[in-house]
Amino acid sequence: MHLPHQREHEEFHPLGMAQRQLRESVERLGLPDEIHAKLAHFKRIVVVAVPARMDNGCLEVFTGYRVQHSMERGPCKGGMRYHPAVDLDEVCALAMLRTWKAAVVNIPYGGAKGGVDCDPQQLSRGELERITRRFTSELVEVIGPEKDIPAPDVGTDAEVMAWMMDTYSMNRGFVVPGVVTGKPLAIGGSAGRSDATGRGCVCILEQALAAMERLRPGLKVVIQGFGKVGRATARLAAQAGFRVVAVSDVCGATQNPHGLDIAKLEAYAEEHGTVAGFPEGEDLERDQVLLLPCDVLIPAALEGALTGDNAEQVQAKLILEAANGPTTGEAEAIFAERCIPVVPDILANAGGVTISYFEWVQDLQAYFWSEEEIHQKLYQVMTQAFGDVYCISEEKKLTLRQAALDLAIGRVAEAQALRGIYP
Repeated sequence: MHLPHQREHEEFHPLGMAQRQLRESVERLGLPDEIHAKLAHFKRIVVVAVPARMDNGCLEVFTGYRVQHSMERGPCKGGMRYHPAVDLDEVCALAMLRTWKAAVVNIPYGGAKGGVDCDPQQLSRGELERITRRFTSELVEVIGPEKDIPAPDVGTDAEVMAWMMDTYSMNRGFVVPGVVTGKPLAIGGSAGRSDATGRGCVCILEQALAAMERLRPGLKVVIQGFGKVGRATARLAAQAGFRVVAVSDVCGATQNPHGLDIAKLEAYAEEHGTVAGFPEGEDLERDQVLLLPCDVLIPAALEGALTGDNAEQVQAKLILEAANGPTTGEAEAIFAERCIPVVPDILANAGGVTISYFEWVQDLQAYFWSEEEIHQKLYQVMTQAFGDVYCISEEKKLTLRQAALDLAIGRVAEAQALRGIYP
């Protein structure tokens, strides 16, 4: 039986960090205690057993989670993560952050997050499908296009979303494409979804560098993580004129001070399962990429990558968080002292939830837009969001994270106050 993974160090308690950020923002905004109390609690926490028959005939029981933080501004929205380190603390923290992420880009969603404590790399596609279908069956009453809309995350993909949609639809007796986003195009997915988070990251990066008067051709970019988000960010950053000089994945890292050929690197990683050993780069230790001299460091893997232990050695001039929660509070304080701006996750990687919203809208009206239209709409949303956050940051002398949190939490608090409490 797979019991929930426990975290050992206080610094890696993401929920504690999320609650602290909320408390500090509430104090800056001068919000009433009753608003804070409701924002600090979760609407619903679901923990389920996920029994599944393995290919060898044995039964294994995994633990599945779905946490819904807020529905003040609309139905909940958030990814489904399959990873052996998934636990309730992490899922709760990410659900809360997802509420702020939707609000900062002014999308009518609340936040949710879910996952199963399994390792998809050790599972066959058949095992993965059986786990997904059983997990979805356990959640049929709490998800839905008007309630809570899952999406892909670490360890899940469009096919997993297809299984979830099909399982939910079979239980309802009719096709419900709007129950998930990130689906294949053939069953109601949206054009532009696969690169959405990376495209949003590059848009925000360009906006941030321009606002700080640092934008120039050939800036050196280092990316930690070469999964769905890291690959798209690297490719689109290179296309935008940035020089991606190093990337890492779970197995290793590669660097080239003259710039990596991202198209060749993607093909190499696809064939070999890692960027390590790339013939046009120099191998280095996986975590060493975080400490390389560069103009922009983009953590695009899991949370807690930048900590009090390594923040002093970081040589980047700007950090853009493509991952969720990659910077601990202690590291953030060190970066502030060193005058290294951090573009926070709830703004930088909101391209994914934005295009998920577009997909949901298209599913509900059964009318789909072109990829060009979607890119244009994404650019408009992300540009507006960055402008709103940057203005607050400059006006109130706040960090970009503080400004983004204040904007988002203020919007959710306003909705909560307007709606009141029933009964």
